Amino acid sequence: FYLGFLRFQGVTEGYNGTIFAYGQTGSGKSFTMQGIVDPAAQKGIIPRAFEHIFESVQCAENAKFLLRASYLEIYNEDIRDLLGADTKQKLE
Repeated sequence: FYLGFLRFQGVTEGYNGTIFAYGQTGSGKSFTMQGIVDPAAQKGIIPRAFEHIFESVQCAENAKFLLRASYLEIYNEDIRDLLGADTKQKLE
């Protein structure tokens, strides 16, 4: 499958960050994004990115941050927010 992303350093400098995973069903996109907690070596991109971003925010001095994340699924031309309250609800 295809995995494209922007480097995470720019996120703490005010740039948007995007990770785009595209591929056939069953090719490992969800595992790559989420991973598993134990062992830590198999954590996915999302938990690793969040750790990096929150560590950077904690170390920053004289700065305020607004962090917003979305985890979207596009399947059969339907879009869903997998972090939303209702993950089955289709988005416009």
